[in-house]
Amino acid sequence: MEIAWYGHAAFKLTPETGPSVICDPYTPEGVGYQPIEETADLVVISSDDDDAHCRADLIPGAPEVVNALTVAQNGGVTQAAGLEVHAIEAAEWDHHPEHEVPGQNGMYRFELDGIKIAHMGDVGNPLTPAQIAFFEDVDVLLALAGGYLTIELPDLMKMVHAAKPKLIIPMHFRTLTYKPRNTKWIESFLAYFKEEDVDFACASQVSLSAGDIPKETRVLVMTHAR
Repeated sequence: MEIAWYGHAAFKLTPETGPSVICDPYTPEGVGYQPIEETADLVVISSDDDDAHCRADLIPGAPEVVNALTVAQNGGVTQAAGLEVHAIEAAEWDHHPEHEVPGQNGMYRFELDGIKIAHMGDVGNPLTPAQIAFFEDVDVLLALAGGYLTIELPDLMKMVHAAKPKLIIPMHFRTLTYKPRNTKWIESFLAYFKEEDVDFACASQVSLSAGDIPKETRVLVMTHAR
């Protein structure tokens, strides 16, 4: 499987077999990253009212679209493009500067090439026991690592220690391109891990197979697409 990080919370996952998936596409002008010019079989968005996470309409072609929040509010599982998507409801940050009332969104997971992948959506608060359990047995966690506008890092680490994802790919952290300036740099997140447990891809795309999944939690830092 190929994993590409566009920036912010947007990824593309292209398996050897099965549908290709784009997660949480953004509005380029809002986040400062490049337009996403690739298409996919399926686009999963964590909500339908956050321009930094829901712009399926900007993805070329005619992919199927799944709103994880809708899935979470209607049984927690759906089928789309031949893929089974599971979701659980979550609230964004209580003090979000753009919303008087915290918006709801969906955290979601699915399996490609025998690899269990989870995306944290835009959750902004400590996770409940049910939300923590949602991430148990995950192979790859696309994790909110910026600490501002989303879950605080100590609360994120509580989930990591409990659920023990095998490989964490951080997202939603500050870069030289990312427009929101209060988000933390990646070093704040990495301070919670031993140096020997962190790898740097130095690329916006990596190849990953089920055999590459570590037995204990490791972190893989990617570079956003340019």
